[in-house]
Amino acid sequence: MTNQEIQISLTEKKSQLEHRINAIEADFHKGRSQDFAEQATETENDGVLDEIHHEAKAELKHVIEALYRLEHDKYGLCANCDEAINPDRLHVLPYITTCINCAQ
Repeated sequence: MTNQEIQISLTEKKSQLEHRINAIEADFHKGRSQDFAEQATETENDGVLDEIHHEAKAELKHVIEALYRLEHDKYGLCANCDEAINPDRLHVLPYITTCINCAQ
């Protein structure tokens, strides 16, 4: 992939994550049911949504950092040893910061 293709892919991922985060936050701000049984279900759902929210925010942080590295010619280089990260590894996790050797 070219840097432009990577940037497009990461920017799309960033947009998707921001949309997901905004939707979850809107759901948290929505009023709750007056029905006690429904409130119990909503509370359980809030726990799941909270975890999804946390994971989306963490992934968004990684994507933003990857875009920063791309803009500063550091993308694809291991943060530990400064060697090139295997392109197949980057294809699977485009915001990865370490080569396979340093990750182990």
